[in-house]
Amino acid sequence: MPQHYDLFINNRFVPAVSGETFESVNPHNGAVVGRFARAKKEDVDLAVASARKAFDEGPWPRMSGEERGKYIRALADKISEHTPAWLPLEVEDSGGTVKKLQGDFWVSGNHLKYFSKLAEHALDDTLSDATREGSSKNMIVRKPLGVCAQIIPWNFPLMMAVWKLGPALAAGCTLVLKPAEETPLTAMLFAQAVQEVGLPEGVINIVTGYGEEAGAALVNHPGVDKVAFTGSTEIGKLIMGEAACTMKRVTLECGGKSANILLEDADLDIAIDGSLYAAFFHSGQCCTAGTRLLLPESRKKEFLDLLVERAKQIKVGNPAEKSTDMGPLISQKQLDRVLGYIEKGKAEGATLLLGGHRLFDSGFYVEPTIFDNVTPDMTIAQEEIFGPVLSVITYKTEEEAVQIANNSIYGLAGAVWSKDTDRALKIARAMRTGTVWINEYHILTEKAPFGGYKQSGIGRELGPDSIKAYTELKHIHVDELKSREKKFWYDALLKPVSLSKT
Repeated sequence: MPQHYDLFINNRFVPAVSGETFESVNPHNGAVVGRFARAKKEDVDLAVASARKAFDEGPWPRMSGEERGKYIRALADKISEHTPAWLPLEVEDSGGTVKKLQGDFWVSGNHLKYFSKLAEHALDDTLSDATREGSSKNMIVRKPLGVCAQIIPWNFPLMMAVWKLGPALAAGCTLVLKPAEETPLTAMLFAQAVQEVGLPEGVINIVTGYGEEAGAALVNHPGVDKVAFTGSTEIGKLIMGEAACTMKRVTLECGGKSANILLEDADLDIAIDGSLYAAFFHSGQCCTAGTRLLLPESRKKEFLDLLVERAKQIKVGNPAEKSTDMGPLISQKQLDRVLGYIEKGKAEGATLLLGGHRLFDSGFYVEPTIFDNVTPDMTIAQEEIFGPVLSVITYKTEEEAVQIANNSIYGLAGAVWSKDTDRALKIARAMRTGTVWINEYHILTEKAPFGGYKQSGIGRELGPDSIKAYTELKHIHVDELKSREKKFWYDALLKPVSLSKT
């Protein structure tokens, strides 16, 4: 019997008001992983009220940054402590391979530790120069923003939760987290850790449910001050429009169609293996996936032959097996979407070099798929597929490569492969994307900002400034003149005027 999970509101597990539930299934075999309370508007109201009370009346925003940092560090330690038990459950819930999730769990704990350190000085006041020497001082004060709605995707369930929770908690905000309906499990396991560390009531609330119900209710709720969202550009646009009604702050990390540029002097072995990792990591279900591979005409055949040869060696199968390189897609819906794009690529004239079919009788598997003779205007070169489909595009000059790379509504990530770092840096600077790797891919650091240009989103996560997105900036002017007559406005407005007699 699959386990049942309730909502987490005010540090307690409670059923949905309606009593309704929904199921999460294993993408590998379709088995039910768990049953989860189905939150709707009434449940969101309760969760927001809990977060609102915790912010307006509770200790969390009033603690020192050092105190908050200790709680955040304790949560990081809980991830490490529970990894042996949680990791196999997330394999079942998300379809991520053991290889991938070992990295996700380590990164999640490490990033929380980073935010715990940032919390110590996140809200330190600064003192500007006096307006008039000896007469006043000006304080620049950062205060926690308030109640934050945090809506995360299904491709990195625990890690995306941490990216949202970490800076909000460090800044002193309270929050309501809504995990994706496809992968709600680790968020609810994390709720147990929140209880274990004794976080004050109402600081973290977690509601499971569907985007059009629980997610929409959060975005529209007047008690929410900010929405942080990671997901598709289409949903990001909807959230941005709805948030405008109450002028909520937003951080949006949305789609991508990243260009991966191989220069003719690139190291053949490193660049090809790195390009396969860029495209097929987590079955291509990664917003930064390098799904547009730009090859120089001068070495196209050499690069392409090795690319196909090594792609054939990728082991696709059960994500719970340590030898598996690529697991399933998340759902039947995503499987149908990816297969539809493959048919679209063939219909528009691209050459299918490898893959293109569903694998196995059960589960949501697609072969690693490579298209050649793709032109920059084709659908598979413009739209985010979110699956293991790689489009190969050729270029003649570096200038043309940059032009092709920038010919996209997206601008989240990209890469350049070359033995000449200065040459690669020149191209990297010209690419209109938030992250560019040189001779590497998919490597992020908690110390650097992450986010996109254009329709890839608004704002940045990670890095030392990430907490600022969860604060309000306040100027306090302290005037130190003790005499009314010395005030600058005295002469202008209030000084008695002498009327001479004529």
